[in-house]
Amino acid sequence: MPIGLIALALGGFGIGLTEFVIMGLLPQVAADFHVTEATAGWLISGYALAVVVGALLLTAAVTRFERKPVLAVLMVLFIAGNLVCAIAPDYALIMVGRIIAALAHGAFFGIGAVVAASMVAPSKKAGAIAIMFTGLTAANVLGVPFGTMLGQAAGWRATFWAITGIGVLALAGILALVPKTGTGGTDAGSASGTAFGGLRGELRAFRSGQVWLSIVVTILGYGGVFGAFTYMAFTLTEVTGFSASTLPWLLILFGVGLFIGNTAGGKAADRNVDRTLLVVLAGLVVVLVVFGLTAANQPMTIATMVLLGGFGFATVPGLQMRVMKYADSAPTLASGANIGAFNVGNALGSWMGGVTITAGLGYTSPIWAGAGITVLGLAVMAFAAAAARKGGTNDDAGRPAPAAVASAAVAPEGAPNDAELQRL
Repeated sequence: MPIGLIALALGGFGIGLTEFVIMGLLPQVAADFHVTEATAGWLISGYALAVVVGALLLTAAVTRFERKPVLAVLMVLFIAGNLVCAIAPDYALIMVGRIIAALAHGAFFGIGAVVAASMVAPSKKAGAIAIMFTGLTAANVLGVPFGTMLGQAAGWRATFWAITGIGVLALAGILALVPKTGTGGTDAGSASGTAFGGLRGELRAFRSGQVWLSIVVTILGYGGVFGAFTYMAFTLTEVTGFSASTLPWLLILFGVGLFIGNTAGGKAADRNVDRTLLVVLAGLVVVLVVFGLTAANQPMTIATMVLLGGFGFATVPGLQMRVMKYADSAPTLASGANIGAFNVGNALGSWMGGVTITAGLGYTSPIWAGAGITVLGLAVMAFAAAAARKGGTNDDAGRPAPAAVASAAVAPEGAPNDAELQRL
């Protein structure tokens, strides 16, 4: 395993910690700045929206530059955002800090996924992406509980100081361990070898119908998970009957599932991306349905929490690998757009869950909403896989079929011709 992947994973750990730890610190922040819980909640919503903006606009702005220095600059931006949060004298400034850190989030994971894939052989790209995202899962398993405990013991600002320190370590690791890779418009590791310069070349990737289908699957597949996860605390306490004091430990179980699913999903996607996504999305639908039916049963809920995390995050390496595969010659902006799509799915699932609760359907209704969203994602994935097979794409190990290779000189790998675009 290239040691540079560890540096990327550490960056992912810090970013994941920034995104999620605020949930456990909101009561303290709200009390400190004398704002309502709903107003404090914008520190989460505002972050998610800024991730989408950064994933698209910031990634587009840096496509012409070499990726390693860009990752370093993004980590500096991340450090600055958390430093602002740590010293913020009022609510407005902590919101500014959250937005600064979030802008780095989307671009870092989008570009980092391309860099991670470039470090390994083509047959191991999804696994490399999974290693980078291991930092995100570790943030859920370990970082959030301990970050919350630190905030409770030493004040919420101490948590942001700790995250700032993690960012400094990640920056040092990126500078020392991550190899030079190339710019956004030139991917030395692409199968086709085709290169287009700068933003114009990156935008060419979006002529592929499969890129758009992959992004839609990301929104719906991930949206289903967060439809259930956002209101998990209410489900576990009001329906299952767990006490509030047990929630951190139950969420750790969910995080353990994330870690296992991320690793297993990456290995499976390296063998066959489309088949892995179809199986995992179908499994996720089953888990959500079982959860909805058995939410009042504590032993079943404990088991379901692990499975929900496992199947939910097993999709991530495959979803990221798929969009990069069909944007092979210029994957950076498409990769960043897919990171934004994860956060759009997050917002969609949270919104749908809130709508069902407001409608008086109970605290299991977000689970059913998540199942419905995931069914749509599975249907789109089935259509995308069928269209890829009809177009002559061999999904094994993420490489094109011989017929596709023959045409690689005139089109980016995975980009369909005009007739295929009309069909998609």
